[in-house]
Amino acid sequence: MHSLTHADIKTAADRIAGHVRPVTITRADVDPAPQAGPGTGPYTLHLALELMQHTGSFKARGAQNFLLAHREEGTLPAAGVTIASGGNAGLACAWAALRQGVPATVFLPTTAPRVKADKLLGLGADVRLVGTEYAEALTACETFAAETGALASHAYDHPLIAAGAGTLLDEIHARIPDLDTVVVSVGGGGLFAGVATAARHHGIRTVAVEPENCRALDAALRAGQPVDVTVDSVAADSLGARRVSATALETARQDGVRTVLVPDTEIIRVRRELWDDRRLAVEHAAATALAALTTPDRPGATDLGYRPEPGEKICVVLCGANTDPTDLVHTTA
Repeated sequence: MHSLTHADIKTAADRIAGHVRPVTITRADVDPAPQAGPGTGPYTLHLALELMQHTGSFKARGAQNFLLAHREEGTLPAAGVTIASGGNAGLACAWAALRQGVPATVFLPTTAPRVKADKLLGLGADVRLVGTEYAEALTACETFAAETGALASHAYDHPLIAAGAGTLLDEIHARIPDLDTVVVSVGGGGLFAGVATAARHHGIRTVAVEPENCRALDAALRAGQPVDVTVDSVAADSLGARRVSATALETARQDGVRTVLVPDTEIIRVRRELWDDRRLAVEHAAATALAALTTPDRPGATDLGYRPEPGEKICVVLCGANTDPTDLVHTTA
């Protein structure tokens, strides 16, 4: 296992400079929330709008780093690149492959949102629908790579992918040098591992947020090793990894990391609130991170949500927007 370092992230930042969009950050209003509990005072909240990145998610960073690194090493085959994805990593891979002039074959579960499959076709990818979960698509992808010689990328479990994702935190820190805490959603753990590694370098706390029913990182921490979990959440199209990466688990055990869970009901509510209040159409994975700050207390639950300290400076990463927005729009007569 490769232990991710901040040097890896700096190398990635230099490599992808000019190939990705710098993150947009906006200050957010903080409403006193009665469910936040006694003693919770005002805090400062920023939103990192990585949903505005190429292909609609942070995944473009890792995909560019992965393919550019292989181009530099002369290991990018004519057969192109292949990846299994819930959608976002596939989009990023296909977009980066198009930029490099090589074909991309993307394996998706049949449950992937139609909007993601359509966008992949628009990027010229060969789209193959296999199984109902990411794990099944991954098996088909690995077989395809072995048979064709295509370069196998990964949605999250690769040091180049995680390092690319970590460049996001360095950009956030440059804009908010006195930041205390960054909040990110977790699926397989690529974004979390990259962001938390960079955050630790800068002395910033990382809060890793999972849906209650997509809790691969939480289960790994409890078991002491990555284990398979049941995937059953409204955010499963992006956060539906059955098993977290070993790198993410190693990162979660380090100082300055907090892991929390949020219920689907709060993810859905926050996603709609982002649309109603800010006209941000985000996918459920992005709402998952922000939901950590608003999830009500529940008797006996000690790992539910995150309670900011008075004066704490927080940045929540809104990681993607590849969603069907029709359920956000109210029709009026």
